[in-house]
Amino acid sequence: MRSDLLRYADWSSPVRPVARELSSVLPDRDEGRPPLLFVPGLGHGPWAFAEHWLGHAARRGFPAHAVGLRERGDLRAYAHDVVQTAASLPRQAVLIGHGAGALVVSRALARYPGRAGVLVAPVLDGWAGLGAALRANPLGTLPAVAGGALRLSRRQLFSPDLPAEQADAYRGRLVGAGARAQWQLLVHRAASRPVGSPPVLVVGSPDDRVVPRAALDRAAGRFGGAPLLFPGMGHDLMLDAGWAGPIDAILDWLGKELAPR
Repeated sequence: MRSDLLRYADWSSPVRPVARELSSVLPDRDEGRPPLLFVPGLGHGPWAFAEHWLGHAARRGFPAHAVGLRERGDLRAYAHDVVQTAASLPRQAVLIGHGAGALVVSRALARYPGRAGVLVAPVLDGWAGLGAALRANPLGTLPAVAGGALRLSRRQLFSPDLPAEQADAYRGRLVGAGARAQWQLLVHRAASRPVGSPPVLVVGSPDDRVVPRAALDRAAGRFGGAPLLFPGMGHDLMLDAGWAGPIDAILDWLGKELAPR
């Protein structure tokens, strides 16, 4: 969908304003680095990044924020919330989305001139993702096709290295997503190209039981690159046992891409 059509829709049928949840961790000293805005996928909230990644990024000098997606929203409303939150930050932000949040970030980058974008385990190819989910967890996936709740299994979200009690605690914090948003994951138009052509990195795991390896390759290929892969991890890279590896790689990549040339 073209960005001019999105702007016309915003004018003719504005998105309903809501109070947005925002979790933030700031570094001890402001070194002028761009703020990071993390966007969770469906069922997750800012807590999923606050558990490890926000504090880790702040310790490495990056102001780190995570925004919550509104309840019963759609892709247009979600992208609006991300753009509005990013615009409220003191400096041009890096947008980092996980799962369906990566799809939201891809749409937000078509409206907001981000310093960079990072798509973590991105759910961009809806039908391919549905096929993978059905194979891995048919009982938890089929209800979502009919408008019910999507229930992701422990095997889909995490590696065997994460203790079962911790994995179950995280799964217990997941909330249901609206039927409209779930359906839009399957039937949506590709987002327009990012404003200003910022660098975009795709991160994932070849062992993800939600996003197939081929989908990671296709997502990275759209931005002229290859995915950064972390074998042995589940879909929720920010919560899995090896959570430090992906965020350190993302921050290292940002340090190189955004360094003065």
